[in-house]
Amino acid sequence: MAVLLTGCSGAADDPGNGEKRHAPTRAGARASGSPAPDPGGDAGPGPSAGSTPALDPDPARLPTTRAAALDLIARVIAVPDSFGSGVVKRNPYESGPAVWPVLGEDCVWRQRKPDQGVLATLSRSFELPASAEKGPVRLGATVTVHRTRQGAAWEVAESVEESMRCPTQQLRDGELIGGLVAGALFGGEAGQRSSEDFLSESGQYRSSELGGPHYYAWQQAQTLQFTVSTTGKGAKGRTEREIDDLVVQAQAAMLVRLRSAVEKQS
Repeated sequence: MAVLLTGCSGAADDPGNGEKRHAPTRAGARASGSPAPDPGGDAGPGPSAGSTPALDPDPARLPTTRAAALDLIARVIAVPDSFGSGVVKRNPYESGPAVWPVLGEDCVWRQRKPDQGVLATLSRSFELPASAEKGPVRLGATVTVHRTRQGAAWEVAESVEESMRCPTQQLRDGELIGGLVAGALFGGEAGQRSSEDFLSESGQYRSSELGGPHYYAWQQAQTLQFTVSTTGKGAKGRTEREIDDLVVQAQAAMLVRLRSAVEKQS
């Protein structure tokens, strides 16, 4: 069944400041009451052991090196058109190779090096520019390739733990999110067949630049050793439906590209 959560969890639109979740640290795993995963190998079924794979992969097409993972990410990750017409790149557009956001015990996002269980990860930052009486919508997309399926499943599990642990989170100076409601679905539950695990969150976004509260939406999907996520942060005059449509469209586009990149070919 679907799991509903309340709390807060988030990521920034700046690709250098948390447009993705981090793989769980051992401290984070202990906090959630679960054993820590082995980032270098498959130590048994992970948090998504009961879910149904969303695709039938060709083992030869699954990346095992950083170079192969980066090549796959380049083919999967969103571009401006993935969100819809009018969306443009923000500056900086892409994260650096060693950027890995971590949510501290004080509920503030900071940068660390990627976990050794991560082959490669990349975040991109976008914007739907302001128009008439509407403010700019800040958008983001992330694709992460783990060494194992279990590592990707643990990333989603950590996202759930963060939602419960931190009722308010600071993305960076002048940016906060809170009041979040989250829902999680395994593959096959409630018609969810696009991924093995799916997590969606919505809440309130406050910015010293854009004011608030404005609507905030985030989605994360896990399939095999991959996670993909999208973020939308609202502004004056923007409706919840408008933000949700942007986030959902880009997320769906990346999942379709991921399937094309790794599925068995007839």
